[in-house]
Amino acid sequence: MSKVAVVLGLNYGDEGKGKVSTFLAGNSDITLRCTGGNNAGHTVEFNGEKIVFHLIPSGILNNIDSVIGNGVVIDPKVLFEEIDVLNQHSVDLSKLHISTRAHIIFPYHIEEDKLQEFLKGDDKVGTTARGIGPCYMDKANRIGFRVIDMYSEDFERKLRRNILNKNKVFELYGFPLLDEDEIVKDYLEYRDKMKPYVMDTVSFLHKALDNNKNIICEGAQATMLDIDLGDYPMVTSSNPTIGGIQTGSGLGASDITDVYGVCKAYASRVGEGPFITEQNNEIGDTIRELGHEYGATTKRPRRCGWIDLVALKYAVRVNGVTGLALNHLDTIGKLGKAKLCVGYKLNDTIYDEYSDDIIGHENEVETIYTELDTNFDIAGEKDYDKLPEDAKKYIEVIEKHLGVPVKFIGTGPDNEDMIIR
Repeated sequence: MSKVAVVLGLNYGDEGKGKVSTFLAGNSDITLRCTGGNNAGHTVEFNGEKIVFHLIPSGILNNIDSVIGNGVVIDPKVLFEEIDVLNQHSVDLSKLHISTRAHIIFPYHIEEDKLQEFLKGDDKVGTTARGIGPCYMDKANRIGFRVIDMYSEDFERKLRRNILNKNKVFELYGFPLLDEDEIVKDYLEYRDKMKPYVMDTVSFLHKALDNNKNIICEGAQATMLDIDLGDYPMVTSSNPTIGGIQTGSGLGASDITDVYGVCKAYASRVGEGPFITEQNNEIGDTIRELGHEYGATTKRPRRCGWIDLVALKYAVRVNGVTGLALNHLDTIGKLGKAKLCVGYKLNDTIYDEYSDDIIGHENEVETIYTELDTNFDIAGEKDYDKLPEDAKKYIEVIEKHLGVPVKFIGTGPDNEDMIIR
């Protein structure tokens, strides 16, 4: 019987999903990316070097079929930059498959992203300015281009129409106008280069299931950035939760057998937005340096704080998580002591579950912590039984509050630095 395992982020991204996905891909036949675009960054250690994946599933390093699903938005320039890097590492790219239904990012999407942030002023979201949101806007507005649309006779005419209309808006706000001919030329070239990889991935995946193949779905971003279930409006433009996996791949709910939620032993966030357990102080700075918390895509320093078990419990529930992957336990062991948020207090009311009452009042919330000793060195450890009691206690507290077992424990930056339970 085939298995479909899903790897999802439970916080604000950067939890180490790529590491877990790459490990699981070793026992899978297909690796799959379903949502988002190159605003996501999965950093993986490979042959002693770091490779950052923004679009291509990191499981391709395991020499298995790797699918960019219909829910992904693709910047061809970034796609072929990644392909060039993988070619340098002699990775077999005949196993890369791109959905005919995935939407394409154009230069005007990137400029629109910048313009929209500019117009929001102090209310800016803090996007990566990669054109992701505007591409999804065009998709919803039915003026976007799927991969398959690039091969239609009307492609050039419709593309010129879009560029003309976008330039009218840029001109209105004093933004530079885009070169219509240059964009058309570039994208006709991208179309030809992309053709060997394009296929009906929905059919491909279901045929694989019929043949008892195992699939690993690599999530992007994370639950609290979900446009429906996250901290709106400080969210991404897609659904990085379990529902997005289904609509972004064509897999059915009953096809999914395992849902692994990934989090760190502390918490972090890039960009604007609420962060209840943030430590905007020396502790946060220490966590950032010990954990090397800088964005894989933006290189921006991440905001750091204590693990938030209230928000994690919410993320576990809405995704139907069956097992946890806890990364950076080795980092928390360098602090000596660490806090875990087990409740919120707002207007004399105690919350041990994430509630809509909190939304809009995150800066007023008092955090309720439990503190544990975390003075241990577990770098590179692979045997759970050899963990110090303080490390095991940290894991047990998380399991008790979230109600699901910790299946994977990250003990260092390399893919092999992991304990499997």
